[in-house]
Amino acid sequence: MWSQAFGILAVALPLGSALNISVSSDGGNATSGHQYGFLHEDISNSGDGGLYAELIRNRAFQSSYRYPSTLEGWYSVNGAVLSLQNLSTPLSSALQTSVNVAAGDADGAIGLYNDGYWGMDVKQKTYTGSFWVKGSYSGDFNASLVSNITGEVFGSVAVASQSTPDEWVEHTFELVPSVDAPSSNNSFAITFDSAGAEDGSLDFNLISLFPPTYKNRANGARVDLAEVLEAFHPTFFRVPGGNMLEGLVNSSYWDWKNSIGPLKDRPGYAGVWGYQQTNGLGLLEYLELAEDMGLELVVAVWAGLALNGDITPQDELQPFIDDALNQIEFITGSADSTWGAIRAEYGHPEPFTLKYVEIGNEDWLAGAPEGWETYQEYRFPMFLQAINDAYPDIQVISSGSVLDGYDIPAPADGDYHIYGTPDDMVDQFDLFDNITIPHLIGEAAAVHPNGGTAWDGGLLQYPWWGGAIGEAASLIGYERNSDRILGALYAPIIRSLDRWQWATTMVQFAADPALTTKSTSWFVWELFAGHIFTHTLPATSDFNPAYYVAGKNEDTGAYIFKATVYNSTEGADVPVTLNFEGVSAGATAELTVLTGPEDPYGWNDPFTGVNVVTTTKTTLTADDAGAFEFSLPNLSVAVLDTGAVSNYTTRSMKYGKRY
Repeated sequence: MWSQAFGILAVALPLGSALNISVSSDGGNATSGHQYGFLHEDISNSGDGGLYAELIRNRAFQSSYRYPSTLEGWYSVNGAVLSLQNLSTPLSSALQTSVNVAAGDADGAIGLYNDGYWGMDVKQKTYTGSFWVKGSYSGDFNASLVSNITGEVFGSVAVASQSTPDEWVEHTFELVPSVDAPSSNNSFAITFDSAGAEDGSLDFNLISLFPPTYKNRANGARVDLAEVLEAFHPTFFRVPGGNMLEGLVNSSYWDWKNSIGPLKDRPGYAGVWGYQQTNGLGLLEYLELAEDMGLELVVAVWAGLALNGDITPQDELQPFIDDALNQIEFITGSADSTWGAIRAEYGHPEPFTLKYVEIGNEDWLAGAPEGWETYQEYRFPMFLQAINDAYPDIQVISSGSVLDGYDIPAPADGDYHIYGTPDDMVDQFDLFDNITIPHLIGEAAAVHPNGGTAWDGGLLQYPWWGGAIGEAASLIGYERNSDRILGALYAPIIRSLDRWQWATTMVQFAADPALTTKSTSWFVWELFAGHIFTHTLPATSDFNPAYYVAGKNEDTGAYIFKATVYNSTEGADVPVTLNFEGVSAGATAELTVLTGPEDPYGWNDPFTGVNVVTTTKTTLTADDAGAFEFSLPNLSVAVLDTGAVSNYTTRSMKYGKRY
């Protein structure tokens, strides 16, 4: 029985227990207005090879103290000899290693090809590319997109050589395939006539290829992934995400300065998730993505603690505080300020709006207890004072919470993270009822099954319906306290189906956009985020057998009710009578109900295309007493909105999984 495997609330109500709810028209609290969002960090290739639209894997042979330069992703064409070189004249101080392509015993066209991030999607659209070459060559380069299965060339372009023996020269091109590839099992190749190379070889570096990007941004985001994130109506964007900020050791944290400017000047860094990262998706790209989606930024600054527990002593911390102030100036400074001028030079003269800065990430976790003790003793207070003095309009957020035992100094807010079971998520419902200091729920997701193994047993493969129901209860709890909850952010947000370190993410993807999949959690978060309160409203009744919250959107005049039924009725539907003070007989409202599979462990499967979430929309009319009457099934999520009535009466939809 699912009730045994999934767990039941301690108190089970009689079958069919009814809810009679009356909602007052005033007396509630103003909300933050920014309830939902996401965190992004390059985990599970969600940045490089994911949200970052670059198609070439290992494009610049970058290395770090942890990851040496390799030829990963690169292969020889026609017997060419490929070798990594550290030339006396590198492309740049940031990109020291290049690849030499030599003829060896081969004649004619030679070169190298790259199979991308486990394939490349090839369609009849304009791809923009570039590569740097050093060496004397007379003739054309050929850039092409080719099937790995049949060798068919889907599109190619001749690029006239401008190369010289003494300097690195960039070559740019556009490539438009003549046909769509039948699969994503494709590669990108660069070839040249070995006879035209003066010494029989050429050096290459920073080989890049982009499809069209979201909002047509240069060096921008992958369209389908950006659109599927935008579609769940986020309002908050926390960057750079999580552990990526901290780095493995104190010398390898995410240094924002290395992530801005021309790509040839970005060295990359030792990623914390098992691979070298490029810095291609840098601070300015994050800022522009937030601008394009209309998102409120929560920018994290490095706070002197690495994942291995390295702690920056108090007498060495000031340079990093100064660096954080420079980072804020880069984001918000006018074009005639020192760092604002650099931002303007890189193409964005207008300042960005920044209201929230978080100091560090999970300082209660890395290197505990010393890391947490130093954060409270001197690291956070020093950052807080400096930012408050320089930018009094910016709200500073601690990387910990009062629930982590931190008496957060005024005027800072807290950040609370929760990864747990569905039951753990339900426990969030009243967690913040008596906490007065505002908090961001900076990372949240159901990742473990009830009654199963926790971190020692790994995460579930995909978000599942029962987990999404638990998340719904937690989100309702946060909205009940949304005068003190800045917002709730799902994390991590996306993962590659080909290489991942963290399984349970809201969206899954691969090289083939047809595999981009909205999880069960996506549907729950999208529903709630699409119906925003500006004020909560008091409601009578208790919270059994459903969890709920009511409010109003002053901008639209709509009354809104959100609810979930979490395993409290032994399978029976819950009859609901809902009355909003001020809503009279004959008023209409749209009721949206999400239901899932009989097995609460069902998930949306990228490979079969099965979507287990059913969305039913119904237009309701208030009865003579001004009440809306409906029933909610067990393990369902619902929103009733008096301002969202469409031109239909009743319809049921099984949404497709694709973006």
